[in-house]
Amino acid sequence: MNIILLGPPGAGKGTQARKLVDDRNMTQLSTGDMLREARTSGTEMGEKVAAIMDAGELVTDEIVIGLIEEKLSGPHGGGFIFDGFPRTLAQADALGALLEKYDTKLDAVIEMRVDDDALVARITARSTCGSCGEVYNDLTKPIPSDGKCTNCGGTEFKRRADDNEESLRTRLMEYYKKTSPLIGYYYAKGDLSAINGLGEIDAVAGEISAVLNG
Repeated sequence: MNIILLGPPGAGKGTQARKLVDDRNMTQLSTGDMLREARTSGTEMGEKVAAIMDAGELVTDEIVIGLIEEKLSGPHGGGFIFDGFPRTLAQADALGALLEKYDTKLDAVIEMRVDDDALVARITARSTCGSCGEVYNDLTKPIPSDGKCTNCGGTEFKRRADDNEESLRTRLMEYYKKTSPLIGYYYAKGDLSAINGLGEIDAVAGEISAVLNG
């Protein structure tokens, strides 16, 4: 099973992807993670990525597609979760061509809908474990009273420098300009399902499961 999680920054895509990895043995393909992995891999593709990132330039669609193809051509257990990709219509077309090349398909595109004001309130209260990246929130999932991460036991937590209202509004506008056209794209293909992305983590996971089991 292959799925795309769509939604603005902070909608909870990464959190839900990790639950799907645990529950369904799926493989999470996060563009950021793949670039960091490639940069230190020592492969020809990794050297290209390192050179571009070290120069402060943006990684091209061609390279991102190449990294995804490397993953698609290998073992993938219960299928893939595309997290943070595609971001544009051109990337969506390229992904469709790749899936066809490897004789597979998308089973679902899940849009995690959110209210902007509620999202801003939630993200400005967000922090992550410095060791494993587990996400906490002052309002809905506070750091445990013993100061230890429930996932790895780490004791260092951090907030992203851009998790402030001004930066978030800018990132949301960028999302709506570049990525939201994908909603119409996948709706027209009959692949799109929308869920409430601002529910409790387990409630959102239940909605996602209902889509995948439907």
